[in-house]
Amino acid sequence: MIDLAHTPVTSVPGVGPKRAEELKKLEIESVADLLGYFPYRYDDFRVVDVAEAVHDTKVTLKGSIYGTPSIRWYGRKKSRLTARIDVNGVYVKVVWFNQAFLKKKMKTGETVVVSGKWDAHRLQLTADRTWFGQESEKHVGRLEPVYSVTSSLSVSWLRKTIYGAFAAFGREIEEVLPQKLRSRYRLLDRARAMYYLHFPKGREEGVQARRRMVYEELFLYELKLLWHRKQEKAADKGMTRRLDHEKLDRFIESLPFPLTGAQRRVVEEIVRDMADESRMNRLLQGDVGSGKTVVAAIALYANWLSGFQGAMMVPTEILAEQHLRSLKELLAPTGMNMILLTGGMKAKEKREALSQIQMGLADVVVGTHALIQEDVIYRSLGLVITDEQHRFGVRQRSKLREKGETPDVLHMTATPIPRTLAITAYGDMDVSVIDEMPAGRQPVETYWVKSDVWSRVVEFIGKVCRTGRQAYVICPLIEESEKSDLQNAQAVFEEIAEELAPIRVGLLHGRMSPAEKDEVMRSYAAKEIQILVSTTVVEVGVNVPNATVMVIYDADRFGLAQLHQLRGRVGRGGGQATCVLVADPRSETGIERMRVMCETTDGFEISQKDLELRGPGEFFGVKQSGLPEFKVADLLEDFKVLELARADAAEILEATDWEEAPEYRPLREYLDRFQKEQAKFD
Repeated sequence: MIDLAHTPVTSVPGVGPKRAEELKKLEIESVADLLGYFPYRYDDFRVVDVAEAVHDTKVTLKGSIYGTPSIRWYGRKKSRLTARIDVNGVYVKVVWFNQAFLKKKMKTGETVVVSGKWDAHRLQLTADRTWFGQESEKHVGRLEPVYSVTSSLSVSWLRKTIYGAFAAFGREIEEVLPQKLRSRYRLLDRARAMYYLHFPKGREEGVQARRRMVYEELFLYELKLLWHRKQEKAADKGMTRRLDHEKLDRFIESLPFPLTGAQRRVVEEIVRDMADESRMNRLLQGDVGSGKTVVAAIALYANWLSGFQGAMMVPTEILAEQHLRSLKELLAPTGMNMILLTGGMKAKEKREALSQIQMGLADVVVGTHALIQEDVIYRSLGLVITDEQHRFGVRQRSKLREKGETPDVLHMTATPIPRTLAITAYGDMDVSVIDEMPAGRQPVETYWVKSDVWSRVVEFIGKVCRTGRQAYVICPLIEESEKSDLQNAQAVFEEIAEELAPIRVGLLHGRMSPAEKDEVMRSYAAKEIQILVSTTVVEVGVNVPNATVMVIYDADRFGLAQLHQLRGRVGRGGGQATCVLVADPRSETGIERMRVMCETTDGFEISQKDLELRGPGEFFGVKQSGLPEFKVADLLEDFKVLELARADAAEILEATDWEEAPEYRPLREYLDRFQKEQAKFD
């Protein structure tokens, strides 16, 4: 068979060098690229009866010209052509704008097919496509594909060219899916599915074609992902360690609180990975307050029992100090030596820390990106933990991992990722989820108010702070902008400080130096500041148990996941906490966000809704998403297919005859091509 992936698009009839250059802008360079360039929608030219036509939709009617058409001119070029057509005894008024030339083609009694927007109340159709006599037979009854094109290519030319490509090369399209999978799901063969996706005769053909190609796309993606992971695991052996399960169990039982069922489950998954000869690469997801830190402490203790050092990297110095305090509280009875390493340490403190790390006297090192600097030498690094892993670049995370020979890696995040995306975005990791909150933690009560009651919100903040509690007030901007009406942190800070004096108010924003930020946060944590007015720099990781009020101004301008993270800063010390969303939404999306926040505190439910409202690209941020761009599949709509495809890909890779069975040859060749492509970038 011909290799269509390496057959230039100029082999297709009608495609010369000039056209090939235009197609290249659409990333079409081979015949395979052209055949796989699917339409984004279809124009439906299937004729319906007047009784079936749905108001305010695009419909196609077939009838005969009745009476004499009339034209009304607006200036020299604009016109309105009107005619009546007889559609099975019903007289329909048809209007054409700026198509006066059509009047010459209209003869009483002649057959005409018109397609356009239908007004059922007036029995009127505003036409955008018209065919007379036998010409209509080419189009009537068809779903016509519509493609994205450049300004130099027309949709009709591309449609005709793709049709010609199928005529010339359709028989060369090779099947990639094994027969057992096609039979299991009753899928069309590949060539027919690709053709029907371009040129379906009816809805059923289109549905079956899409069903086949969605499965193929997701299956090949998962096969590639799982195979790559399998290759990495085989080549990347982890360290040999003996875990003392008895001591580990005794430590867990000695904790001042019982683990939740979810915590026990993820601890088992992590410990199992650490005992395995392959290197652990696991993502631990847990909602705000779900107890990820204690899981990390257990992993660090297990690592220490087996004779290795552990390191935890976090985004900020204040968070590093906070984590160190938490770990010391949990691990104090074990006798482990835990130290801090940050860029802001004094030279003498840093030299002492580096010496302890290199000599192996430091059992656990908690710090910022200072942990990956060249002068940091670990004696026996066995476990690397990154907290809020999405805040670090890929290179930063890998540099910490490279500080040891083959350390196990545990990534943690409090940003819940729906399973819809976790399977794709984090396909190179195993995923553990803490989906249960510790007993006794009360949900934060959330209220949405309009900005016209702001003065009452300020009164409420003052009332709470006079009882000894603390509050956050979050604003989207730092200072006033003429281009924006969003509330700004500087103005709110000045207003609250004046209104609620002598209550101490602090200001925190991204333009401050790291030292200034740390000083403000230390003052807030020490209760020297009672109200902190801030931008979103407090979104992740800050832990002030005494804070019970979170006020978010212009809340509708934030994403749901971000609002949930901000809300998670309060209610961390027991007792009832309150979140007030101050917003005047101008869109349905903004209103929906406020409604969701008031109705649920479940981070995974919120993240799923956020995904539905914003889509995968925006959910992650387009540049950093790492998500594949599927031609046909939709991650939200086709998630169940994704799960099936993943299970099927795993089954085939584990098959005893995977390496030699003829039916798997196309898949092995596909993976071989993938490996060669990857090698270009290594």
